[in-house]
Amino acid sequence: MSVQVVTDSTCDIPREMAGELGIRIVPIYVRFGNSIYRDGEDIDREEFYHRLKVSPVHPATSQPTPEDFKKIYGEYCHTAEGIVSIHISSRISGTCNSANIARKMLVSRCRIEVIDSKFNSGGLALVAMAAARLARAGKDMETILAETRRAISQVRMYGVFETMKYLARGGRVNRAIVMAASFLKVMPLLTFRDGEIIRAGLVRSLNRGMDKICRFVAGQKDITELVIVHSAIPERAEILKKRLAALFPEEKIETLELGAGLGVHGGPGVLLVALRQGS
Repeated sequence: MSVQVVTDSTCDIPREMAGELGIRIVPIYVRFGNSIYRDGEDIDREEFYHRLKVSPVHPATSQPTPEDFKKIYGEYCHTAEGIVSIHISSRISGTCNSANIARKMLVSRCRIEVIDSKFNSGGLALVAMAAARLARAGKDMETILAETRRAISQVRMYGVFETMKYLARGGRVNRAIVMAASFLKVMPLLTFRDGEIIRAGLVRSLNRGMDKICRFVAGQKDITELVIVHSAIPERAEILKKRLAALFPEEKIETLELGAGLGVHGGPGVLLVALRQGS
């Protein structure tokens, strides 16, 4: 019996890649007015960013329900040794809480471990992929849990947001950061600390932001994995990838696109890196 890895759509792992790794993705809900969509299932990235630009109503998001998790967990309870469910930071989403409620509903049927990754997007992706690789190799639950926690401690994220208005509307960042960025006409550099999004600096252009990202990566030791995440700016992501090739093998750099679940808050123009250090 194998271990099943579950995560949520804020990981931004493409469906094809998730399928290859055996990762099950639970979608975040995205709402435009009265229309509700499951991130990555009912609305794709291209359609989402188009709607974000033209819709008179700013979208909102909500975490998967406990019933969503219960349904998916139930599919594996009789065939898997256990389930490792890894999710977006509990400091910025209630997704872990929904997963834990579902876990308690099924506690007598199989072992389910809910893990707070303390990240989202590329950071969450690196943690989920680390667990999935061991699950596919047939490793036991304890080995996978240990690797998952180790990966969380080794992941770092850093990025630039071309605009703050979407973060401000979604309430996902301190309003002092929003006010400073608006007043100074600058773009914030953001990172994670203990599961929270914090400001790491300010720049006046996306090009300057890429300079800072490259310096951030250059300052990290023993990088084993690196992903770039962008929102609707693939050309900039490709430029960044070429620049980072001087620091990490280009063929090993994955490029992901910010999905609807996070795009609601980041909007177009997000460019970030997530990396893992150590062996």
